Amino acid sequence: MKPRISMITLGVDDLQRAIKFYQHGLGFPRHGEGEDENVAFFNLQGTWLGLYGREALAEDAQVAFETSSFNSCSMSHNLASEADVDEVYQQAIDAGAQVVKAPQKVFWGGYSGYFKDPDGHLWEIAHNPFAWIGPKDTDS
Repeated sequence: MKPRISMITLGVDDLQRAIKFYQHGLGFPRHGEGEDENVAFFNLQGTWLGLYGREALAEDAQVAFETSSFNSCSMSHNLASEADVDEVYQQAIDAGAQVVKAPQKVFWGGYSGYFKDPDGHLWEIAHNPFAWIGPKDTDS
C-alpha cells in the first residue's frame, strides 16, 4: 500500500456558502454540480475535497457534535510562486475568508499566509521553493 490522502471532508455550517467559497474564492473545480444538495465534491488532482453539513458529518461518524475556534489542523494549498500565493490569498479574502496571517516570507525559506474559511477551517496558502509539488508550469 502506498500511503496517501484521497479525500478530505470538511463539516460546514452552511453548505451553499461553503460551495460558493471553494468554487469561486479558491477556484476549486466542483464535481457533479447539482447532483446532491447535502454534499459537494471538488476534484483536486489526486485528492478530493468534500463538504458536508457539520452536524451531519458528526452524526455519520457517530461522534458528539461540538464547536471550537480551532480544530487542531490546517490544510495547505501549495502554489508555484509567491505571486500565486498573493493572488489566491486575496481571492479567498475577497470571497469571505477571515485574515489570520497575511502572506510573508517564513522561517523555513518559503512564503505563506493563513486564513480561515467561512466555517473556521484554517488554510495555509504557500509556496515552497524547495519542494514544489505540482505541475511544472504556473497553472496551479
